[in-house]
Amino acid sequence: MTTAVGTLYPEHSAIRDGRLSIGGCDAAELAQRYGTPLYAVAEDDLRARAREFTAAMPGEVVFASKAFPCTAVLRVFHEEGLSVDVASGGELALAQRAGFDGPRIILHGNAKSEAELRAATRAGARIVVDNFDELDKLERIEAPCEVMIRVTPGVVADTHAAILTGHAGSKFGFSLADAPRAIERLRASGWADLRGLHMHIGSQLFDLAPWRAAVEAIAGLGDFEAYDLGGGLAVAYTPDRRPPSVAEYVESMVATADEVLGPGRALSIEPGRALTATAGVTLYTVESVKDVPLKDGDIRFVAVDGGMSDNLRPMLYDAPYEADLIDRVGKAGTPCTVVGKHCESGDVLIRETTLPDPKPGEVLVTPVTGAYVYAMANNYNGVPRPPVVFCSGGRAREVVRRETFEDLYGRDV
Repeated sequence: MTTAVGTLYPEHSAIRDGRLSIGGCDAAELAQRYGTPLYAVAEDDLRARAREFTAAMPGEVVFASKAFPCTAVLRVFHEEGLSVDVASGGELALAQRAGFDGPRIILHGNAKSEAELRAATRAGARIVVDNFDELDKLERIEAPCEVMIRVTPGVVADTHAAILTGHAGSKFGFSLADAPRAIERLRASGWADLRGLHMHIGSQLFDLAPWRAAVEAIAGLGDFEAYDLGGGLAVAYTPDRRPPSVAEYVESMVATADEVLGPGRALSIEPGRALTATAGVTLYTVESVKDVPLKDGDIRFVAVDGGMSDNLRPMLYDAPYEADLIDRVGKAGTPCTVVGKHCESGDVLIRETTLPDPKPGEVLVTPVTGAYVYAMANNYNGVPRPPVVFCSGGRAREVVRRETFEDLYGRDV
């Protein structure tokens, strides 16, 4: 019997008698062919999400590439007509390799180097100016370019402090008090084409109300051709909390902008997580199962062959995840704590989930790992980073190879 997978898994996934497939590719066969840990991505989900955003949004949809800075992912969104934002020279190089050029590239960041700014102007990218020191650098370069001014609206959103970006204490952007002076300098320059204002209030946001407060805050800075409203739409990492739909999100953003700023503005939004998160899953092999007796109840540790080197989000943000065994997806089980292989007590992927009698050698899957997981992968304990495999129509293709031990010392001199 084949059934659709629950809401946490990619849309282009299925279960046959409890066995998971991604993009028509059997998860067990993927693990056997490519090894674990493994990032498996339903390519058609990426395209479907891009089309969902472009259908809803009357203006520009910009992929926040930091969510999944992989050439193959960037190439998909280039083919789907999205623009891209980059936050470093490396992300700029990846975007160019994927085919982006000109003002379809938007350079962000609070500490851009002069070299990065020069590379961006050579590429014809749009630059989001963050501070006066950066403005000094651009004046030295004096290369013609499109610019926007990032403004901190002083709005606090309901999200983790580490991904809150629009409050008064944020490291990003000009304050409302300083922004007029930056606007004046750019308008007086002979090289800057000042298109408008940029804002961003945070990531993984469920409540749309703070966006209205942010738009109202920047509206007093003047009348501009274009406004970038940022991103931050949440995704569901667990079944208990559902975010607004793409249509609800876009409709609310555009309606607020039309009402507060006036109709006819060129509007941009910058989804990242909302484009990629649910398209990806991570496959692990169970290495050990250990029951630890405690006064208030036993803990069953299920240790896998990855952890904080391939998914740092639980350690940084207390990010919640769920897990299944790939041949018994959705089956009832007992409480388990999924931990990684690294020499850190904090290397805990999932504090509590339920698994049906896991055994060493079985393959475990964690859904909703398509955003900020590959991006934050590292080599802690000398663990090579996993490969990325695209799955579509029953065919799998490796788009990023697994690192080798040789890669770990390949830069030695």
